[in-house]
Amino acid sequence: MEARPYVLAEMNWKTVLETDYELAILPWGATEAHNYHLPYATDNYQVEAIGMEACRQAWGKGAKVLLLPNIPFGINTGQLDVKLCMNMNPSTQYAILKDIVDVLRRHKVPKLAILNGHGGNDFKIMIRELAFDFPEVFVCSLNWYRVGNSKAYFDDPGDHAGEMETSLIMHLHPELVRPLNEAGPGKGKHFKLKGFKEGWATSQRQWTLATEDTGVGNPYSATAEKGRRYMAMITGEIGDFFTELANTEVKDLYA
Repeated sequence: MEARPYVLAEMNWKTVLETDYELAILPWGATEAHNYHLPYATDNYQVEAIGMEACRQAWGKGAKVLLLPNIPFGINTGQLDVKLCMNMNPSTQYAILKDIVDVLRRHKVPKLAILNGHGGNDFKIMIRELAFDFPEVFVCSLNWYRVGNSKAYFDDPGDHAGEMETSLIMHLHPELVRPLNEAGPGKGKHFKLKGFKEGWATSQRQWTLATEDTGVGNPYSATAEKGRRYMAMITGEIGDFFTELANTEVKDLYA
């Protein structure tokens, strides 16, 4: 396999020295249970593949983007009683982000996009603190699963290990998907209180109270073809975003 010039893990020092990168992309996933039929690394497989393809498209359009290695552990404080769901506390995430941004600052990479692949991760407040600590580096985050209208591709996209995620893994890693007749139905429970239901009160979900099989969303209608079409839409949109962000000066981001 030929090394890809937008993938740091595959680059050599000579090439890195000679390239002025405008935008670094940091995929961030999680390691957690995904119903009975999907692998624990589902979030990582998805975010890495999406980041790789989006960066390939952006690089092909002349954007000097650089894909950093994926961080495989996310915030799973609501799943501490689910066997071997790996939790990383928000304070640990910020410590890692701070070190990464410091490296980018030292080597004059002016922008970082955190490509988030896990619903439990939330970088908004961290980005505010990073702006205080490292004003030289523009930092943003994006959730790939919020791109586009998933209901145009799936009957019932689901929230976790449902039709959407199952279809994507069927497309990306079919060898890791157990037969769907072994999957649970992904019947999720919701908070009863009015404030939580209307969205003006918030808390994390206690996963073993919210779902019996760790899934939230029915996976039974998933297909690899649905995953392929959805993946094409997502990576096209994100690739365009990376291209625009890499080619726009920070001072010109506002209209």
